Amino acid sequence: MLFTFFLSPLISAVVLLLLRTSLSKRYFQNISLILSLIILNFSVVLLFFFDPLFVGFQLNTFVIYYSQNYLVFAVDGFALIMLILTAFLTSVCILLSWNPSVVNKSADYICAYFFLECILFGVFLSVDLTLFYVFFEAVLIPMFLIIGLYGSRERRMRASYLLFLYTLFSSIFMLLAILYLFYVTGTTNLIVLKSIVLDNTVEKVCWLCFFASFSVKMPFIPFHIWLPEAHCEAPTSGSVILAGVLLKLGGFGFLRFSIGLFPEASAFFTPLVFTVCVFGIIYGSVTTLQQVDLKKIVAYSSISHMGVVGLGLFSANNQGILGSMLLMISHAIVSSALFICIGVLYERYHTRIIKYYSGLVHTMPLFSVYLLLFSFANISFPSTNSFVGEFLILLGCFINNPFVALTSGLCLVLCASYTLWFVNRVLFGNPKKFSFSKFKDISRYEFHILCPFLIATFYFGLFPEHLILYLTLY
Repeated sequence: MLFTFFLSPLISAVVLLLLRTSLSKRYFQNISLILSLIILNFSVVLLFFFDPLFVGFQLNTFVIYYSQNYLVFAVDGFALIMLILTAFLTSVCILLSWNPSVVNKSADYICAYFFLECILFGVFLSVDLTLFYVFFEAVLIPMFLIIGLYGSRERRMRASYLLFLYTLFSSIFMLLAILYLFYVTGTTNLIVLKSIVLDNTVEKVCWLCFFASFSVKMPFIPFHIWLPEAHCEAPTSGSVILAGVLLKLGGFGFLRFSIGLFPEASAFFTPLVFTVCVFGIIYGSVTTLQQVDLKKIVAYSSISHMGVVGLGLFSANNQGILGSMLLMISHAIVSSALFICIGVLYERYHTRIIKYYSGLVHTMPLFSVYLLLFSFANISFPSTNSFVGEFLILLGCFINNPFVALTSGLCLVLCASYTLWFVNRVLFGNPKKFSFSKFKDISRYEFHILCPFLIATFYFGLFPEHLILYLTLY
């Protein structure tokens, strides 16, 4: 079942490539959306075959190699939620490509998202280190094309190279660690490696190698340079998939491999991670206050939120780890919605400079409601999905290190500062008619794209137990 699910985006991409010359643009878009929704339904069906009360991996997929069975694909609760989230955001990206400004990108642009979806499925399904590394690096290929070929500005190739080189160079260390683990233990299977006790020095060195790779992907300070550039140059759908899924690969890797395989080293390096995360929260928040580009505001706020996620992952208790998983899921929903809102403004007025916007609440009331609610979710307002995750993270940090919890809690006030500043500048005040002569509220098409994000934001904020049921037994 998992192998069929993994291949479904790849098969869809091949079918679309074969049909792109024989179908009109409208039929091609309709078929691509239908295929993405079929994959989304397939991912939801997996929930009915998954037992949340069973501890460990489920729906195992084996391959026969030299008359032996090797486990290659399996899922746990967190991986299953990430699969559904990936399928949902891919469908949203396909729907965003219907916009008239993306008309000329058509077939190759849409197929790139199906290839990316297949690779991301491989990342979340892999329980073999070598296979995980292959998919982890293969993500760069479609993202390089999406940003470099279909980006919105002239610096898009520079942003693509930054993303490619930062991630590729840092992952070399992880590859060396995987090869060494295979040399020492004779296997790269995650389940087998968990039962093997490694030398203390070897464990610390391997942890540092994995940390070098995952910290760039999250990203932690000072490995964040590629993120604002990639967001600014990517199309709206590229920013959605980048913020919604790709930033979570680092957290997923920390949780499954760094903490899962090297628990002693993780405890040893916890002060280092806490220092980096607290500094990242402060730096991300202060830098966000200085930005004038709307996309950079959300991009730098993501750096701050990923610092909070890092605190929860290494808090060494159930509350913090559970909170970090919840915050990763909620950040994927909220940040993706904010990038869609910014894309709506850019398509109308062709600028993202904040000084040109003011008083949109008078001219774009529906859009203003969406932006205001998602901004409240971004600062973890009670009853939104982000509140539950950040509360549990601070609780977990307080149990482990009250000083870090107090410092990070005070730093989160900065998050409210830049968010309220951003909302006040864009939505309130007098409309600047000298900047834009015509104003147009969101269309029905844009309204329905944003509606599922708003429903998920408040549903999982009011009923988080529906997610916790699958995340507690990670």
